[in-house]
Amino acid sequence: MLSDQIDASRIQSMDGMDIPWMLSQWVRRSPDKVAVVWEPFTGDRAVLTYAELQAQARSLAAGLHERGVRSGDFVIIHLDNSLEFLIAWYGCAELGAVAVSTNTHSVARDLSYFSDHVSAVCAITQPTYAQLMFDSCPELRFVAVTDNDAGEPPAAPIDALTFDAVPFADLLSNGQPPELPADPMRNLSVQFTSGTTSRPKAVLWTHANGLWAGKVSAIHMRLRNDDTTIAFMPLFHTNAQGYSMLATHWSGGTLVVQPKFSASRFWDVSIANKATWLSTIPFAFKAIANQPVPDHHYRMWGTAAHLPSIAEHFGVQVMGWWGMTETLTHGIVTDYDQPGPSGTIGRVAPEYELQIRDDDGSIVGPGGKGVLHVRGVRGVSLFKEYYGNPQANADAFDENGWFNTGDVIRIDDDGWLYFSDRSKDMLKVGAENVAASEIESVIMMTGLVDECAVVAQKHFMLDEIPVVFVIPLPGADTSTMADTIIEHCRANLADFKVVRDVHIVDELPRSMLNKVAKAELRSRLPEITQS
Repeated sequence: MLSDQIDASRIQSMDGMDIPWMLSQWVRRSPDKVAVVWEPFTGDRAVLTYAELQAQARSLAAGLHERGVRSGDFVIIHLDNSLEFLIAWYGCAELGAVAVSTNTHSVARDLSYFSDHVSAVCAITQPTYAQLMFDSCPELRFVAVTDNDAGEPPAAPIDALTFDAVPFADLLSNGQPPELPADPMRNLSVQFTSGTTSRPKAVLWTHANGLWAGKVSAIHMRLRNDDTTIAFMPLFHTNAQGYSMLATHWSGGTLVVQPKFSASRFWDVSIANKATWLSTIPFAFKAIANQPVPDHHYRMWGTAAHLPSIAEHFGVQVMGWWGMTETLTHGIVTDYDQPGPSGTIGRVAPEYELQIRDDDGSIVGPGGKGVLHVRGVRGVSLFKEYYGNPQANADAFDENGWFNTGDVIRIDDDGWLYFSDRSKDMLKVGAENVAASEIESVIMMTGLVDECAVVAQKHFMLDEIPVVFVIPLPGADTSTMADTIIEHCRANLADFKVVRDVHIVDELPRSMLNKVAKAELRSRLPEITQS
């Protein structure tokens, strides 16, 4: 079959390559080219060339190996954006260990689950999160801790911790890590993503996946080795990791890393580093919309859709795209020269196959909408698997290898695609995907409610925020129920998952199948506007 031949060619295209191979290419060709610029909010700016980045990654790999970490072991990287994140992530790749990059907004319940699920052997974190990491994951062999919090001095000295932390600097060894043959199908990394079940799923990438993310992202954005980007979105997520970090280092460009987005620093850092492109989200450009736009070097920004008004206001080309952790990069993308109409996310990327299906499984044509299904090669152009979750893998793929994204896409009469909705019970809070069911399960743990339903309320900056409708148990004290539920969420959920409001009701609206009619609940909530 032709599809089998295409799959085989995708796999063959990765022969002899892995992430260390990618760095080595630029070390060999331009060792003194700047690979990373660190722009902290406090302290000195720092620069690593490609040769220095590789040397530090290999030094950390050697240090991990000396402490018993082996190829195939899972290492938690619980760090905000920082030089240490990059060194740790690439260091794991050099060793053949699997970098598990976790959301730093996570609470103890999350961290314990992450560590248990992948049987992590150790963790690398920073002072702010060190005690939480140790207390949540007692099975770890050791916890390594940086001497700063994303460039900021720690609030308390490291020796104030209640456990014997390994200083991050002590992981940097003068030895050499074991030499491994390039294996594109070796496991590379895990990112936990929200699902419609109550616990996140571990999306496993191979080295081929990482290379694909970098190469294809660079192709879509037409990156060159004289390009520079700023990464302020969290490196533990696919957007900054795949679109920004790996795309930059595939193409030999320069990655400028900030601890997080800062509206007041955006233009100064952009101009000082002559940034030429950016992967961003609506929250960021809304935050700088009222600032004067200076002369700059940007030629392109990529975001959730083609937005001509943003392009005109900031004087850049704006590309629209759609992707997810499971697709590694943009499965749908606009073309740099043919951006399409306002609001479009583009057309299917040449590297993927796409179907939009109606509820009965039939293919939707122009003028319709349906659930997006994507086909690629698992372990190359699609993620390898949901690690440790065979049921989720079985549910995600059909018998022909099509992956159900759960996103509803609309096709206009000319074939342009638009993001419409999520068919699964998901919310989009800023840049974070949130499963309503996870929040609901936590709220049910309070023992105060008979039933609850979490839905999204539209928000002018964050896109959506979670709110909950609850039916109290008989006899429950409703006067303090809202505060109790919110505090319980704060203790058991990352901050972006905490419900912002609690609506106490006598009953929940039902569909014909007796499911909660969440669309009706959403319609009761007014959009939160800037005014």
